[in-house]
Amino acid sequence: MNRVITFPHMSNYYIPISYLLKKITKCKIIVPPPITKKTLELGSNNSPEYVCVPFKYNLGNFIESLDMGANTIIQAGGGCRYGYYGELQEQILKDMNYEFEFINLIKNNHISIIKLYKYSKKLNKKLNIMSYIYYCINTILIMIIMDKFDNYKRKNKGFETEKGSYKNVETNLLKELLNEDLSIIKIIKIYIKYKKIYKKIKINKNKNNLKIGIIGELYSLMEPFSNNNIENKLLNKKIEIERLTTLSYLLLKKKFVIKKHIKKSKKYMKYNLGADASTNIYQAIKFAKKNYDGIIHIKSFGCTPEINAIPILKKISKIYNIPILYLSVDSQDNEVAIDTRIEAFYDMILQKNNKGD
Repeated sequence: MNRVITFPHMSNYYIPISYLLKKITKCKIIVPPPITKKTLELGSNNSPEYVCVPFKYNLGNFIESLDMGANTIIQAGGGCRYGYYGELQEQILKDMNYEFEFINLIKNNHISIIKLYKYSKKLNKKLNIMSYIYYCINTILIMIIMDKFDNYKRKNKGFETEKGSYKNVETNLLKELLNEDLSIIKIIKIYIKYKKIYKKIKINKNKNNLKIGIIGELYSLMEPFSNNNIENKLLNKKIEIERLTTLSYLLLKKKFVIKKHIKKSKKYMKYNLGADASTNIYQAIKFAKKNYDGIIHIKSFGCTPEINAIPILKKISKIYNIPILYLSVDSQDNEVAIDTRIEAFYDMILQKNNKGD
């Protein structure tokens, strides 16, 4: 059987993921279509009613990809119930009479790069540990570049003097990163090139602009469709945004700093709350101390770690006098209702701080 591999979709991170899988397996890769209402409907109609919404998006991704010809699914994730998605999703899809191989890369509730190497070696006999490491390094570099420029964009896009400048540059950047022949040298050259291009974009930014920190559950933060594209809506209001949770942070940095974050936040928590909750407590304190005008906390409905974090966040909000908007997203969300809450939050912090253009 010729392997046709697919994986869950999340924002533009399909670019480094598809690059890695194609290089190490030498198989055809089907990237799930961008998430739409159809994706969510497919996932919701075949998921347990009260499962968290990332599960529904992932399942919808898999159904769409299987219908496009995929016959191998790779699932990865962990830290909370996400680490147990694989078994249930596999059974649901088999009950729907799909024929496929399900590769679960979870070990001890975390992604296992060793499992990925062993499986890829079965598909690609020429793969060796050195080439595997090389392609992993390339993938990490692509991911870091994407996150760096996204972070820069959040701080400045709202103040561009020519509408659409950042979007046009980002489109061109992603096209270049989609090149299958990328090497370490080529990736570094792309970074240097676009660093200069981004710096040349003219902005009109004053020192008194509004600043909002965004925290919450990782999928709801990083997949724009899941959070109703909240970042663009804030940027259109000329707000500077900071979101510290990115894929490069989660994969490369979090495990080395989480104990430090808990220690620095010991006034509010003594133990790890699980998933991203402890990180969010630390980040909220950080935003408050940097005198940000507000914080938006986003989570999927029923996300237990984030539910545990909310009482602590409310305490931080009161102590530091920083308003926090809590958004819980689900398959039944009404975008108009969420937009109304965002608009009210914007008006409140604008009035509270007497800031404007």
